Amino acid sequence: MSRVYNFSAGPSMLPEEVLKKAAAEMLEYKSTGQSVMEMSHRSKEYKEIIDEAEALVRELYNVPDNYKVLFLQGGASTQFAAIPLNFMNGTGKADYIVSGQWGKRAYEEAARYGDVVVTANSVDKNYSYFPKTKKEDFREDADYVYYCMNNTIFGTKAPYIPDTGDIPLITDVSSCFFSEPLDISKFAVVYGGAQKNVAPAGVVIAIVREDMLGKARDITPKMLNWQVHADNGSMYNTPPCYIIYMCKLVLEWIKELGGLEEMKKRNIAKAKILYDFLDSSKMFSSTVVPEDRSLMNVPFVSGDKELDAKLIKEAAEAGFINIKGYKTVGGMRASIYNAMPIEGVEKLVEFLKKFEEENS
Repeated sequence: MSRVYNFSAGPSMLPEEVLKKAAAEMLEYKSTGQSVMEMSHRSKEYKEIIDEAEALVRELYNVPDNYKVLFLQGGASTQFAAIPLNFMNGTGKADYIVSGQWGKRAYEEAARYGDVVVTANSVDKNYSYFPKTKKEDFREDADYVYYCMNNTIFGTKAPYIPDTGDIPLITDVSSCFFSEPLDISKFAVVYGGAQKNVAPAGVVIAIVREDMLGKARDITPKMLNWQVHADNGSMYNTPPCYIIYMCKLVLEWIKELGGLEEMKKRNIAKAKILYDFLDSSKMFSSTVVPEDRSLMNVPFVSGDKELDAKLIKEAAEAGFINIKGYKTVGGMRASIYNAMPIEGVEKLVEFLKKFEEENS
């Protein structure tokens, strides 16, 4: 069997060690006589799995005791509506920082439910930078401030945590989840889809400060009411049981590597290899200002669509798949999440150097 290097923005690579463990436990988990896929979510055996997954989230992120950890369904995009329904219920106002497509979609959804304004935006340069903000930019009576921390499509990451004073801060960390340490105490809500760094597609992990809960609008569907999920230990209905099990395995893998400090070191080293090449290349260039570059998603272009198409085709043939860039940026994009080994980035750079030599 020959495995490719998968640079997809998501669903993305999973650690081989995790896949092997899941394969070994597919027919029978421990001595239960059944697969996790077959377990009742109400069983003692499954309760241990979800409890262990939550404990690992808390340990790796050093989650304070006054925060709940929820496993939700519907993807991060469903939470674009759940967040205003749950939290925009004081003054009915919210301020959004829009630094890419997902922030824009979150704003558009929230605007259906109240007085929502875009406080800062980087659309003027096609989201190639993260907009700067200061505390005075936000309305003092806003129920919350929202932003997407890492922009999968455009390859930017917020280089700072916005200072919002006493206004609750909410962030979508879908594409940088568990890639480096994060001070959870600076946020009211941290949430993200798992399919990029933590598990296969199918679960959202939300870390929410307890005082934020219990304020959902009367019209909020129960499945979107975070208080309902908190009260029921993420088991109001059948959760995505196997995906949460996979999440547990990935978090165990991160812990065994040395935790999020070690994960950050690995991710910085991988990104440096690729960015150093792009900055020295005469054919390719990064589309993002250096100070706001993501460690997870690296868009780059040649400026020649035919050359880009040739590169993408030859890269796939060489075992580097899913490097085609998103249509609003064009060119290529290499997503180098936690599970991408450093060898994969090194070999991609070797391939790009050879392609540049042969096509200059």
